[in-house]
Amino acid sequence: MSHIAIIGATGRAGGRLLDEALRRGHTVTAIARKASEKLAGRANVKAVDVDALDGPALEQALAGHDAVFSAAHFATVPPAAVIGPVKHAGVKRLLVVGGAGSLFAAPGLKVIETPNFPDAYRAEATAGGVFLDALRSEKELDWTFLSPSAEFVDGERTGKFRLGKDDLLVSAEGRSWISFEDYAIAFIDELEKPAHSRQRYTIGY
Repeated sequence: MSHIAIIGATGRAGGRLLDEALRRGHTVTAIARKASEKLAGRANVKAVDVDALDGPALEQALAGHDAVFSAAHFATVPPAAVIGPVKHAGVKRLLVVGGAGSLFAAPGLKVIETPNFPDAYRAEATAGGVFLDALRSEKELDWTFLSPSAEFVDGERTGKFRLGKDDLLVSAEGRSWISFEDYAIAFIDELEKPAHSRQRYTIGY
């Protein structure tokens, strides 16, 4: 079993990753500004109160782990704020909860460039693309970036989903979606049996 750290462990995606990791017997350091308050009493969880923008504190919290998951918001936590502390802490593996905006909706057309892309998500999606580009130029880390489908929603843990590469996955009914619960299954699968080293991939129904 692995000893992992999750940045943003109290958010919706980070919380599901925490649940799935514990379900499979991993030990977790949960990192968030109010981690100890929100995760008090959880078995096999070390809750550490750290602001992701506090580089020295984050580096200290990450040291000694087998892998780090980052579920931090791209618009508020830039690539260097995560990549730097992970590297300085001596952790070689970084798995990032990505976004759908950088996927391709059609050849040469990214989801963020489509006419109906919601303005409310544009800043986060743009920053997510910047983060992915930073990872692609990273020479030291063994990174993985998992983009969800267009709709990333509360749902069920079914274990039934499809994986793709750089193109948005759309169901037979024309919907692009994935639950946080099934996303977590796929990403903990990747932790346990790496298949997308230094790659971005995506998940959907």
